[in-house]
Amino acid sequence: MTLPILLNAAGKKLTEEDRIELLRGLGSEFAIVKAFLPRSQRPLPFPSDGNYDKEKWQEMGKAMGAAARVGDQVQITRVEIEPNRLVLDINGGLRGKRGSWKDHVSIGMSGPVSTSTRVDQPQNGTSVAGTTIEIIFPEGVPGLKADDVKRILKPVLEFDKESATENYVETLPEPVQQAIKAKKVIVGMDRDQVLLAMGKPRHKERSVKDGSELEDWVYGDPPGKVTFVTFENSKVSKVKEAYADIGGSTATPLPPR
Repeated sequence: MTLPILLNAAGKKLTEEDRIELLRGLGSEFAIVKAFLPRSQRPLPFPSDGNYDKEKWQEMGKAMGAAARVGDQVQITRVEIEPNRLVLDINGGLRGKRGSWKDHVSIGMSGPVSTSTRVDQPQNGTSVAGTTIEIIFPEGVPGLKADDVKRILKPVLEFDKESATENYVETLPEPVQQAIKAKKVIVGMDRDQVLLAMGKPRHKERSVKDGSELEDWVYGDPPGKVTFVTFENSKVSKVKEAYADIGGSTATPLPPR
């Protein structure tokens, strides 16, 4: 899909409006990882035709390991526009350092050579690290839009939310996949997986028991079935269903799944 993008952009000069649109359309965007994404001491080269050297990426990642696994969510935290390349920091870039709340967005317009923007790294507690991708345009960066760049990166990053969700689900263990498709919760799921299966709960309640942090999510309204999902730390430890009457009281709970 990248070749038509480049053909359509051929001869179109990158304007100041294009620069602003790229910064705003790419900065802080989330994506799901589709291929091995290594950390490296140098930016990962990614030709604008999308035919990147997978073996070279593997080699570059041997010393520092993976920045993120297939199915992980990452965020573009900095965008630089240079004459012949777009440089994208992922989760803080090569340093992988989390920003503070003061670092929200900074846009610099320093003329035709380089333009950049920086946003905070996501504070979602995941284990993904930082890396940097450079998209190389041998003939110079043409008049592209943010959506064009997202399509160029499609071999490694999925920005479309629906497709990204499908790709993520496919990386999960089979029992979890089946539970999500059936809109059920099973022990061992994390919060993101429960949200995919059941959506947002109508009520949350936190507590501490024997030194462990517990959080209950409640689904359903009386009269009818009410589902209680208990998280211990970050994983589901218990699922309980009961039938509640109009007043809110519940009958004998069904056996935990």
